[in-house]
Amino acid sequence: MPTQSTIPVVVNGAYGKMGREVIKAIDQAPDITLVGAIGRNPELMGQDIGEVIGYKPLEVPVMNDLEATLVAAQSEGLAVMVDLSHPDSVYESVRAAIAYGVRPVVGTTGLSNAQIRDLAEFADKASIGCLIVPNFSIGVVLMQQAAQQAAQYFDHVEIIELHHNQKADAPSGTAVQTAQMLAEAQKTFNTPLVKETETIPGARGGTTPEGINIHSVRLPGLIAHQEILFGSPGQLYTLRHDTSDRASFMPGVLLCIRRVMALKSLIYGLDKVL
Repeated sequence: MPTQSTIPVVVNGAYGKMGREVIKAIDQAPDITLVGAIGRNPELMGQDIGEVIGYKPLEVPVMNDLEATLVAAQSEGLAVMVDLSHPDSVYESVRAAIAYGVRPVVGTTGLSNAQIRDLAEFADKASIGCLIVPNFSIGVVLMQQAAQQAAQYFDHVEIIELHHNQKADAPSGTAVQTAQMLAEAQKTFNTPLVKETETIPGARGGTTPEGINIHSVRLPGLIAHQEILFGSPGQLYTLRHDTSDRASFMPGVLLCIRRVMALKSLIYGLDKVL
């Protein structure tokens, strides 16, 4: 059981690929304690989440009642919910956590801008910290910062993001966030030199209001990858980040669990709490 010196954490989406890694990382962190595990598969209800993910017994059963789990976590002290669930349910899950006074750290992508604004207002009113993090990798933050610098000097840029074929949303939250950061340059990118015609609809990808094209690739064998390509006459500047193991996300996840405890509002992006 957690003590006053540890942070009680519920993992929503506990036996997904990211959820499994997060549970292992929490178990190995001396200042964080797993107190709840939420999953969808009814066949696993009541089973020890540690055994379900092939780790070790953790004495935390898999549950499908989010609200009851949040109430139990809140009774342990100032608690955190790490949401790694599904785009279809993430908004309701995060809103429920805030309502019960549990601080959400959200790794699930797919929230609309309107939903994020609504959650920000709700968190502000409740004075509850919330972190929405499209990507927990420190390397991605560095890539995005380099891209912001390049955007001052290049007028043509495209983003290619590549993920495993079990990812439900496209483009990725990381690609959307990257495009938003590039838009801070307050300019229009990719002014066309010719009239383009797509013989196959969508061949040029999706386009942001600033003219940034985003292309999504979904294939088995991939985990999470992104390229940002800047072009100008005579040169191509490419920034790329590749994830070969989800363990690379765990330092960022643990950092967010610790940092969200001191927040009183919603913050978007890992870079804001580094």
